[in-house]
Amino acid sequence: MQDALIQAADRALRTLLAQPASARQPPMPAETFDTQGEPDAMDAQERSHAGALMRINHVGEVCAQALYAGQAFATKNEALRAQFIKAGEEEGDHLAWTAERLAALGARPSVLNPLWYAGSFGLGVLASRLGDRASLGFMVETERQVEAHLDSHLAAPEDGGLPASDHASRAVVAKMLQEEAAHAKEAESAGAAELPEPVKQAMAAMARVMTRTAYYL
Repeated sequence: MQDALIQAADRALRTLLAQPASARQPPMPAETFDTQGEPDAMDAQERSHAGALMRINHVGEVCAQALYAGQAFATKNEALRAQFIKAGEEEGDHLAWTAERLAALGARPSVLNPLWYAGSFGLGVLASRLGDRASLGFMVETERQVEAHLDSHLAAPEDGGLPASDHASRAVVAKMLQEEAAHAKEAESAGAAELPEPVKQAMAAMARVMTRTAYYL
């Protein structure tokens, strides 16, 4: 228990206070995106909108770190703990990518990140207490909802998506979308239970509050 507490505290501090760094090479999908030599050409309004959307994505990754940390902390299944830790490490790259895009766009992280983290960690602990299959079900539903809002960020600009000229952010979001789907499939293969519809709706409602708030704060 003491080791688990130390690991949970370490993850929280690194997520909220440290400068995240990608473990991959190249460190960002954007660096492999072919823009055909054309620089991003966003006006002030487009840059502000792109920054707000990437702040939402950064909050989502903060929540993912907390959710998986909470699930890993509370589960008694060592194999499942390893799966949650692995997923959190992969999501750590997403955290680094979104943080880098925020800086490039001149935007800041959400001032409510500690609140988002605490709530998601608690949800992860609760999910694990409900049993392994339910915990994996929370993982699936979380990833599905993340997929939905990432997909909306890849929509046309007139539909609220990222600016067409923000090639770097679009490359990052596209890669994140691909990997979130993979995490959901892994959880389904591991025996995830289908969550009751009221639980899914409650999670969706909380996600809407988070995304609308994080757009501004």
